[in-house]
Amino acid sequence: MTRLGFVLDSGSCIGCHACTVACKSEHDVPLGVNRTWLKYVETGTHPDTDRLFSVMRCNHCDDAPCMTICPTSALYRADNGVVDFQDDDCIGCKACMNACPYDAIYLNPETNTAHKCNFCNHRIEDGLEPSCVVVCPTQAIRVGDLDDPNSEISRLESEGGLVRSPEQNTRPKVFYTGATASSLDPLASAISNDGLIWADTTSSHSTPSQAALAVAPDREDGLAMARTTYTTQHEPVWGSMVSGYLVTKAIAAGVMLVASLLVVLGHGDLRSVVGVAPPVVAGIFLMVTGVLLVADLKQPKRFWYLLSRGNSKSWLVKGAWVLGAFAACLVAWWVIGLAGAGNALLLLVGPTAVLALGTAGYTAFLFGQCEGRDLWQESLLLPLLLAQALMAGGATWSLLDQFLEVPSHGSVKWVFLFGLLANAVLVGLEVRGRHTRHVTMAIADMRYGSQKKRWREWLFCTAFSLLFLGLDIVFGELVFDWTGPVQPIVPLAALYGLFAYEDAYVRAGQSVPLS
Repeated sequence: MTRLGFVLDSGSCIGCHACTVACKSEHDVPLGVNRTWLKYVETGTHPDTDRLFSVMRCNHCDDAPCMTICPTSALYRADNGVVDFQDDDCIGCKACMNACPYDAIYLNPETNTAHKCNFCNHRIEDGLEPSCVVVCPTQAIRVGDLDDPNSEISRLESEGGLVRSPEQNTRPKVFYTGATASSLDPLASAISNDGLIWADTTSSHSTPSQAALAVAPDREDGLAMARTTYTTQHEPVWGSMVSGYLVTKAIAAGVMLVASLLVVLGHGDLRSVVGVAPPVVAGIFLMVTGVLLVADLKQPKRFWYLLSRGNSKSWLVKGAWVLGAFAACLVAWWVIGLAGAGNALLLLVGPTAVLALGTAGYTAFLFGQCEGRDLWQESLLLPLLLAQALMAGGATWSLLDQFLEVPSHGSVKWVFLFGLLANAVLVGLEVRGRHTRHVTMAIADMRYGSQKKRWREWLFCTAFSLLFLGLDIVFGELVFDWTGPVQPIVPLAALYGLFAYEDAYVRAGQSVPLS
C-alpha cells in the first residue's frame, strides 16, 4: 500500500519553469492551460523586497472533492493513491473544476475533457519518476510515500507541514517547505492594476475586483497584501446556462407546487386549468432545464453516461434521478387530468410536491460539493432555492391568469408575495451575515464589483414587484385594473430579477481566486 505525494521546496525553487515545460512536453498539454505552473509573489516595498516562487498543481487529496462530484467517476484513485482521470468517461460538465479548491483541473481545448496532473502515473508504473522531478535543477520537487514513516513527506505530514487551503479539509498530499502564506494563500496576494510581468491580465482571470479587495478582512497573519507578479489564467467555467437552468427548474417546480395547493383547495376537478395546463407548462420548463444542462456539457453526446455510468455520490447524478422522477409525476398528472379523473390528483399531490421541492432544492447539495466555491457553501442556499420556486410558481400562474380562469386567484397572489418576500429576506440575511474572507469578497464582487449591474437589476425588479403586488393585494381593482396590459409586467419583472440574481450569484462565486 502506497500513498504517493509531492514535497515542493519553495526555498530551493529558482522559478526556471523547467517543470512546466517538461510537463507540457510529457503530456502534450495545449497552450493556454497547465497541469503544473509557477506563481511569483513579491512582498515588501523597494528596496526591501522579496520574490517567492511556488509550484502549483493537483494535490491528489485523500478526500478529493473532484472525485465525489464527478458524475461518471472519470476522476478516480489509482492503487498508489494518485487521483487519475479517464478521458473516455468525462462528459465535460466542469463540476470538478469548481469542486477543486486548488485550481488544479483544466478543460483540455483539444479533447473537451477535464485534465490535471496525474503524477505521471504511466512513468511511475514503469519505475520512473515524474518528468517534473527529473528536470528540476535544484531538486525542489521531490516524491515520497506517506505510508512510509521514514520518508520526508511522512515526517512533514506528522509535523503539520504547510499545505494549501488546509481549511478545506481535503487532506492534500502536496507539502511545501520554505513557503509562506503570501505565496500559498490565494487571498494573501493580488494582481496589481498594472498587470503581470510577461503576461496579460484578462477580464476572465479569477482575480478579486477592487470592490472585493476593499471589503476583504485583514490577513490572518497581520501582514500587508503581497503582489502577484506571475501566474496563469483560471477562467470561470459556469455562466448563463447554469443561471438559466436554476430559473427554469424553479419555474417547473413552482408551477406544480401551486397546482398541488389548488388541488388541496378543492379545484382538482377543473380539467384544463388544474389537470392539464400545469404539467404541460412545468414539463416545458423541465425540458428546457434538460436542454440547458446538456448544452453546457463540453461532451454533450455523452450526457447519457449520467445514468449508464453514474457515480451515486455525485449530486449531478442524484439531481438527474430527481428530475427524472419529477418528469414521471408530470406525465401521470397530465394523464389523470386529461382523463378528467380530478379526484385522483389528490393521490399525486404528496409525491409531486416532494419531488417539486427536490427539483428546486437539490442544487444546494450540488453546489455544496463545489468545495472550491465558498459562497455556494452557505447554509441559507437551500431555503433560498425553495423560496425562489414559490416565487417563480406564483409569477408563472399570474401569467397563466391572462389565458385561463385561475381558481383561488387570491391564494396564488399570496404564494407569489410570500415567495418574493422570503427571497428578499433570505438574500438580505445572506449578504449581511458574518462570513469568511472568501465569501466576503465574493459577496462584495456581486454587490459592488463585476456583477453589480445584475445585482441592481435584481434589486429593482424585486422592489417593483413587491410594491405593485402588495398594492394589488391590499387595494385590488380600486387602484389598478389588472386585467389590462399592466398585469403581466409584475410577474415578468420578478422572473427576470430571479435570473439576474442567479447570474450574479453564479459568477461572483467563481470570482475569488483559488491559486
